[in-house]
Amino acid sequence: MDGMAKHLMVNTDLHFLEVVWGRYFFMVLISLPLTYFFFRNHLTWPKNINIQVARSVFLFLSTILFFYSISVISLAEALTLAFIAPIIVTLLSALILKEKVGFRRWSAVIFGFIGALIIIRPGFNEIQLATLAGLGTGVAYAFYIIATRKLSSIDSPLLTLIFTGLLGAIIISIIVPFVWISPTYHQWLFMIGLAAFGTLGHLLLILSLKFAEASKLAPLAYFEIVNNIIIGYYFFGDFPDRWIWLGLIIIVSSGVYITIREHVVKKIKTEPTIH
Repeated sequence: MDGMAKHLMVNTDLHFLEVVWGRYFFMVLISLPLTYFFFRNHLTWPKNINIQVARSVFLFLSTILFFYSISVISLAEALTLAFIAPIIVTLLSALILKEKVGFRRWSAVIFGFIGALIIIRPGFNEIQLATLAGLGTGVAYAFYIIATRKLSSIDSPLLTLIFTGLLGAIIISIIVPFVWISPTYHQWLFMIGLAAFGTLGHLLLILSLKFAEASKLAPLAYFEIVNNIIIGYYFFGDFPDRWIWLGLIIIVSSGVYITIREHVVKKIKTEPTIH
């Protein structure tokens, strides 16, 4: 999905907001009929509309920021910066959810931020708006994850997927006329394709969560960076420099450690005490 979006913005000069519109509009066209025919019982009114709206807005913001980011900088750099999300989630868990975060996880948070600074290198590189957008993607996505945690025991994941797509499609449809240029046949096909891949990814994520715990699946998300490096190099001639590699290793290590540590702490809390 990221590769197709970058192709539309870089190689065909389609405005990034129009690409975001295609991602949301065709996601709704694909996912709504599928849910209606196969999972109709999930199409109910949300039990907590406020959290659903907040969650959808945060995901929408992260999508806009990320698509703008990859329209300027490499896929690998943008995604690496976006991977600060688990680190921000730990921070927000302590501030918003009032969860107890120990010294080890706080150390991992600081370690992760150092990784982000290595990539940005303030004072050595001119800080681009696209770089800040990559970081903003991670922050917005972290708020989205916090909202998702709130909804996990309230609404169906499929309902959440549909609601997220609908709200995002409505918001971007109001904005996109200001930058609209009639897409070519090639551009229409790519917008449908990236929406199809995005929807398939969400459905596979929902199915995977039915068979395994989120804490065990979370580290697998970092495999996305491997695909993005390959796509970025093969199709756009972008390959991470040594600073991006170093920052990537630090951020991913920090995120994986936080995920594993959260799982350990949760397991300790749920284990019965033997007297």
